[in-house]
Amino acid sequence: MTAKVPETPASAAEISALAARAKSVRRACLQSIATLGIGHVGGSMSVVEILVALYFRHLRLDPADSKAADRDWFVLSKGHAGPALYATLAEKGYLPKELLSTLNKGGTSLPSHADRKLTPGVDMSTGSLGQGFSAATGIALGLRLDGPRSDGSTKRCWVIIGDGESDEGQVWEAASFAAHYGLDNLIAFTDANKFQIDGSTEAVMNLRDLCAKWEAFGWKALRVDGHDFAALDRAILAAKTEKGRPVMIILDTIKAKGVPALEGRAESHNAPFTAVEMAAVDAASGEALHG
Repeated sequence: MTAKVPETPASAAEISALAARAKSVRRACLQSIATLGIGHVGGSMSVVEILVALYFRHLRLDPADSKAADRDWFVLSKGHAGPALYATLAEKGYLPKELLSTLNKGGTSLPSHADRKLTPGVDMSTGSLGQGFSAATGIALGLRLDGPRSDGSTKRCWVIIGDGESDEGQVWEAASFAAHYGLDNLIAFTDANKFQIDGSTEAVMNLRDLCAKWEAFGWKALRVDGHDFAALDRAILAAKTEKGRPVMIILDTIKAKGVPALEGRAESHNAPFTAVEMAAVDAASGEALHG
């Protein structure tokens, strides 16, 4: 059976522990990409903090039983951020950290985009943008039909989408579905890192006021700094108290966060990244490459 999760705000010590986890996950993710020489640096780095907040504080799960019937489900709809998810799963104990060096190589169980048939802990295969979000709404409905856990708590589905992904009409069809069925066990996040593969989201397809848009679709909408653990924790706790409608938390993030040469650049979406770039990141953060 999955363990209960905190229902009160994180302490300073807990926030510090999450920050340490994020540092480890960010570095492991970058090192895995460096072994390949190219990868989705930008969108992986922008979601590290939310993944750590979820997996190390808010998701009910059991690494020893990735298919536990009473678990929460998590869908990374922006599936190209798979490297960040894998590093988080390794940090949590779902898979050996040594496996990260096989990222997107022949025969690996860690493809560039998340695949539920290959990787322990991955609940939904994603990559075709918009489809993971639709799946998440169906999962949330299914969990509600299953009923609460034996301790009376709610089984939830959590999902991360991208701001570029939000150009997809399928996202808004799913948004209507979730609001219509009052899926208050669905908590979603938009990684608003302001860039997508073809440029800035504002230039490619201006999303305007995302909070107002989600509210208009019948959701509760919040907006926070996606790299601030205390803010993330408060928003998630608030989302869990919402009744009768799903919640979207807009995360203001920096694409390629932690990689100075690529931060805030569209080119970081799928970028060359080798041991040379890894060494530059370590030098900037004051760490040794293999420290």
